[in-house]
Amino acid sequence: MISQTAEYALRAAVCLAQYAELPLTTQQIASVTGVPAGYLSKVLQSLVKANLVMSQRGLKGGFVLGRRASSLTILEIVNAVDPIKRIVTCPLGIETHGVNLCPLHKRIDEAIAMVETSFAESTLAQLLASPSKITPLCALPSVANLEPRQTINKLKDEADGG
Repeated sequence: MISQTAEYALRAAVCLAQYAELPLTTQQIASVTGVPAGYLSKVLQSLVKANLVMSQRGLKGGFVLGRRASSLTILEIVNAVDPIKRIVTCPLGIETHGVNLCPLHKRIDEAIAMVETSFAESTLAQLLASPSKITPLCALPSVANLEPRQTINKLKDEADGG
């Protein structure tokens, strides 16, 4: 339903929301999300361009969310890298159909509209707060069994070269 690029952008955004207390490097995000670092770099730049993520250069630099997770929707993230496309005219180019979609394409567009609405109503904070024993992403292998506070400290140590 969504592209691989959109999936990667969502993984990166969830990761940044999980570790909102510190900037994460592309490599750290790639490790947490399972996204190839080279491709992730391009995805992150798209999110920066859309002002959803900020980048910080320097020794303690990295990426952070551009806004609070509670105000950042799934739809905004998806649309920043691969916008959802609605069907507004006949995809087959049949002139007599024009903007009057046939029953098949009308139903497909309705389904796309429902996904769009669902994404627009879902924030990163809601994903992280969902009552589940499963967290949205697995942690870095080196911190897999640590609590969130310990994980942040471990990531800081790794960023500092320790």
